[in-house]
Amino acid sequence: MPRKNTRNTKGKIISAAWKLFYENGYDGTTIEDIIDASGTSRGSFYHYFDGKDALLGTLAYVFDEKYEALRDTLDPAWNAVDKLIYLNHELFLMIEDSISRELLSGLLSTQLQAQGGKHLLDRSRTYFRILREIIAEGLSKKELRTDCTASEIIKAYAMWERA
Repeated sequence: MPRKNTRNTKGKIISAAWKLFYENGYDGTTIEDIIDASGTSRGSFYHYFDGKDALLGTLAYVFDEKYEALRDTLDPAWNAVDKLIYLNHELFLMIEDSISRELLSGLLSTQLQAQGGKHLLDRSRTYFRILREIIAEGLSKKELRTDCTASEIIKAYAMWERA
């Protein structure tokens, strides 16, 4: 029997939930709405999430899905700074178009303080992997200042980006 793509099922639920949170507000979205919009089952929903509140912890997942898609659109001819500006610009456009400001402002503080699991400061996220690649390339091509380590630049950039 073929195995289901669990990332795809979980991703469908997360994507549907955030779309509905944006359109209807968090309080105006029910679990049934999310199940219907994701085309999944109640069992699948509860396999991945204890309830609607658990979806609030998936903000990093939403951002990383966008970064993964953007990675494929980076022009190899761009320098490191242009790549970082492009990623930043495109992510903020996505946020503006798909995440309500009220929900985002409430979540950012909890995500920036979160421990364990996947949260915005988790260094194993796709976001940080892409940053490491771009920064390392920029340093090797001398496109970035060389008196700082890649880790120092990544830390500074990640904080600047959220300011």
